[in-house]
Amino acid sequence: MTDSVHDFVERLAAVPSDDGRNNFLDHSIAANAQRRHNLELYLEEMLDRAPKVLLLGEAPGFRGMRITGVPFTNRTMFQGPANSFGLFGPAKGYVLPADAAGVAAEPTATVMWEVLAELQFLPLLWSACPWHTHVPGKPQSNRTPRTKDTTLGTPFWQSLAELFGIESVVAVGNVAHRSLHLNGMEVPKVRHPSHGGRSGFKQGLANLLEAGMAG
Repeated sequence: MTDSVHDFVERLAAVPSDDGRNNFLDHSIAANAQRRHNLELYLEEMLDRAPKVLLLGEAPGFRGMRITGVPFTNRTMFQGPANSFGLFGPAKGYVLPADAAGVAAEPTATVMWEVLAELQFLPLLWSACPWHTHVPGKPQSNRTPRTKDTTLGTPFWQSLAELFGIESVVAVGNVAHRSLHLNGMEVPKVRHPSHGGRSGFKQGLANLLEAGMAG
């Protein structure tokens, strides 16, 4: 693994948690080492694919990246064979921490990868706030990131955009769009795939690809 990816993940892991934001990559829990491993593996694999588009979502869900360490993934993706892009699965070296047992699969992750497969489009995936935001005192919940959360996350998507030589950024939903706008970036926005947004999400991406966005 290259030093740049490792250093990036370690910087991400060093951000402290608070009562409404869980850094599931930090060094306070042994199982987080497996999540850091998974994230490094994903980023290294994606560097080999050289994507030119970054899809920026909202924040990890408590049944998704909080469990796996990888954006827009869930437990079942790490238990089966690699997907149609040749990513994920135990044969590729991804591991599930013990605390993943019995956790229901995050549905947004499933929809994301179904749509990307249908469009044959493999962008880099990330979130405006790359840590799990939850209701204080309720770690098994999801909370919409506040501006302070996405501000804390800004240097990380900026670093990835530089590392990957990203040419186009697409906001997935309002939180990401607002964060990008606050940083002076006017970018297209597509519907978030959660809560019945599959069709709008797919159509939005299809329209951008048809208009000439790099696939």
